[in-house]
Amino acid sequence: MAQHVARVLASPLKGVYSTHIDSAQQFGRHWHDTYGFGFLEHGAQEWFSGRGIVRGYPGEVIATNPGEVHDGRPLGPPTRRWRIVYVDVDVMTALTASERARAEITSPVIADPMLFRTLQGLFSRLERWNNRKPHARPVDSLAFEEALVASCVRLMARHGSVRWSHAPSRDLQQVRERLADDSALAPSLADLARLTGLSRYQVLRRFERAYGLPPHAWLLRRRAERARVLIRDGATLAAAAAATGFADQSHMTRVFARQFGFTPGVWRRAAWLQ
Repeated sequence: MAQHVARVLASPLKGVYSTHIDSAQQFGRHWHDTYGFGFLEHGAQEWFSGRGIVRGYPGEVIATNPGEVHDGRPLGPPTRRWRIVYVDVDVMTALTASERARAEITSPVIADPMLFRTLQGLFSRLERWNNRKPHARPVDSLAFEEALVASCVRLMARHGSVRWSHAPSRDLQQVRERLADDSALAPSLADLARLTGLSRYQVLRRFERAYGLPPHAWLLRRRAERARVLIRDGATLAAAAAATGFADQSHMTRVFARQFGFTPGVWRRAAWLQ
């Protein structure tokens, strides 16, 4: 089995968390509902991004936008080690005081030494906050928030833009809305075809072209994102699995681990620190 060690670090702010991963694992295509940015500490990585195939090396900032489909595999050495901080969209908007339409990070790989150093300070402060006793955290919490604001503002001021991607056609938006409807049973491909007036083949191919994944894979990863939020907000693992339409807790765990690189149990323990 490929080497894979993952740590999840809570933060003082709801809607912000970090991962520290050392892995030889290849990740299939997936996305996150959050902004993600950080850097490689060791090794290198190649991945599919919203801008095509890219490569990242130590000393560079790496980033993904909310909803941006990506994968990942080691490049050169068999393992790579990285730190990423994930920030909810509403938190990013609040931190950067953005009055524009939702901004997106313009490049998945960024050469910006000052931003890199700022992120080093951010992760150092987050480690310190996680290692403190609860009664000693307030001062470290303030230091972390200051570093987070500095990181987000520099990132978006120098490397952000308004949403760049072309909106998919209305029929494909309807398909995604139907897949994302928590109140309904998962649709069949025939259901989606009837909804849009397209053939099943057309739905399958056009959806994957627009969103980077076929409908079933997109649905599973959307459910994993929803489960992450429910667990963060206090749901048990079994309740989160049931609420998000997984067959059982084991099924949720498998999909969750492929999506995030860590299990729901690890995420729940980290979320309890917030």
